[in-house]
Amino acid sequence: MKKKNRLLSCALKIMGFLLIITNSCKQDDNNEPSNTVKDIDGNVYNTVTIGTQTWMKENLKTTRFRDGTAIPNITDNTAWTTQTAGAYCWYNNDTANKTTYGALYNWYTVVDSRNLCPTGWHVPIVAEWTTLTTYLGGEIVAGGTLKAITLWNSPNTDADNSSGFAALPGGFRGYSPGYCDYNSNNGYWWSASADYATTA
Repeated sequence: MKKKNRLLSCALKIMGFLLIITNSCKQDDNNEPSNTVKDIDGNVYNTVTIGTQTWMKENLKTTRFRDGTAIPNITDNTAWTTQTAGAYCWYNNDTANKTTYGALYNWYTVVDSRNLCPTGWHVPIVAEWTTLTTYLGGEIVAGGTLKAITLWNSPNTDADNSSGFAALPGGFRGYSPGYCDYNSNNGYWWSASADYATTA
């Protein structure tokens, strides 16, 4: 199996890591900013405008693509590792984590043509993450301005959430050895840009 199931390197640097897995959406450039947006499941998300971009302040919680098609909820580690289509899970496979941390999505879900984000929104590409981090002073300082000041393990150095993005330490679910969770220590977000032809 090709290494397409690896995590994508992205421009957002939070806690010294560049790997992305939860999902925040960016509003399409041709839409007027709004304070909230609703997904296909009826979940409502707060938004924040940073520079010229409008972002969701919360991770997605949707269990369906924009067209209403259900996204499979994969809880088994082996099944997650071998999945070659869209899938999601909750942190630690516990729905109690939905409200705070949202869902974890695999690469296939992120790039599916049925669209994961609400109408008028999309999964950002690396260039959009770069625009965000550049606006906030570059990768070295952007992490602190993006991070929420709660739920992160101590020391939460330089975190002030001055951007209003409110990034949370949701961890990730990997493909090898199956489930890796660094909840409370790290936050990861997807980019729709492929890293290499054979990897996400």
